[in-house]
Amino acid sequence: MSKQQQLFKVKTLLMGNQFEISVVATNEDWATVRINAAIAEIKRIEALLTTYKDTSETNLINRNAGIAPVKISKETFGLIERSIRISNLTQGAFDITYGSIDKSLWNFDTHMQALPDKETAAAMVRLINYRNIVLDTETTTVFLKEKGMRIGFGGIGKGYAAETAKKLMQEMGVESGVVNASGDLATWGLQPDGNEWTIGIADPNISGKLFSFINITGLAVATSGNYEKFIVINGKKYSHTINPRTGLPVAGIKSVTVITKNAEIADAMATPVTIMGVKAGLGLINQIKDIEVIIVDDNDKVYTSSNIHLN
Repeated sequence: MSKQQQLFKVKTLLMGNQFEISVVATNEDWATVRINAAIAEIKRIEALLTTYKDTSETNLINRNAGIAPVKISKETFGLIERSIRISNLTQGAFDITYGSIDKSLWNFDTHMQALPDKETAAAMVRLINYRNIVLDTETTTVFLKEKGMRIGFGGIGKGYAAETAKKLMQEMGVESGVVNASGDLATWGLQPDGNEWTIGIADPNISGKLFSFINITGLAVATSGNYEKFIVINGKKYSHTINPRTGLPVAGIKSVTVITKNAEIADAMATPVTIMGVKAGLGLINQIKDIEVIIVDDNDKVYTSSNIHLN
């Protein structure tokens, strides 16, 4: 008689976020080896991309902004190439040079009483422009044209790490599992009972509550919402998501959930839809194959892309 399939899970802090890695297996030791390999892989990616370590490739690029091209690994180079593609697709609503915004302009941890004036905000976003990232495929070098420009992978890094960890575990023989990078998740295979994975869509109004569920396998989900970090000025709620074009926070959407085959793409597409707004965001998603979205606006109205049906 074959041993019973079970779900083995490990929660750990990685990339400054809570990660939960789940593996379906018959043997705990076997599962632990694979989960530990995934954790090591995510830590390796974090060391490449973090802005908190001087030695990271991100900081090396940023330190040389306006000075000289920097030779980097093929891996980071590929991630920057794909980020630029998403910037083109979203007409700049996604932009890894958002790191150029001075943190003093937006500090959502303090009690902000007023928005910065448009001129100050516009001066801050002057350096945000993905078109000023110069890539050389021959030499795998990256050059940021303007002094003071900075890149950051906050909008795509977690999804990339989840996708990479999933692929590594699949190569190690894991047939079913979930990598949950603080709400950005990659799923494959089935639960021990043979059912698909049930993913909750967070209620943007009540922390910890869900408003809907979807059953998925082989898909990735990412949610971007203003329900965790926001400010209220004159009774209006502003998201911690900043529009890279204006430097001002976005309003109008409470949460965006993207469902597609790849966690990196899901992660990268959630924020730009928030910035673009309901109509343009839905319009964009409906033009792209194999990607769906659920949007909750400030009035709690739920919008979904063409091929999605909520339970």
